[in-house]
Amino acid sequence: MSNLKMTEEQQNVLNAIEKMTKAFENKDINGIMACYEPKAVVVFEPETPISDIRVLREMFTKMSMTNPVFTYGGHEVFITGNIATHIAPWEMTAKTPAGTEIKQSGLSVAVLRKQDDGKWLMLLDNPHGQFLMNN
Repeated sequence: MSNLKMTEEQQNVLNAIEKMTKAFENKDINGIMACYEPKAVVVFEPETPISDIRVLREMFTKMSMTNPVFTYGGHEVFITGNIATHIAPWEMTAKTPAGTEIKQSGLSVAVLRKQDDGKWLMLLDNPHGQFLMNN
């Protein structure tokens, strides 16, 4: 689904995803956390969901130290009522503080909920949506 074919509300969902990605690349941990509902679940590793806000902050802080840069291979956004699903293949390049290059890729599957103020926040973020297909 190209951005040209998206409705305004679908574009708002995509903007929420892009806001989180930009905050991540800028090491803005507060900005990252502001993109999630308070009890959101993030799957940093397959089959390992995390919802503890302190652990999420630690994980995002640790991962941001690798200076990640994300690219997406397209976006699909589906909305029903106040719930949206965002699906996108992604690639990430990064470098550890010791200089080791990191390259990862996957299929992001995120569920967002529209808040009373109209803002979309993630409640489930699984960047490893392809996991079951690879096993």
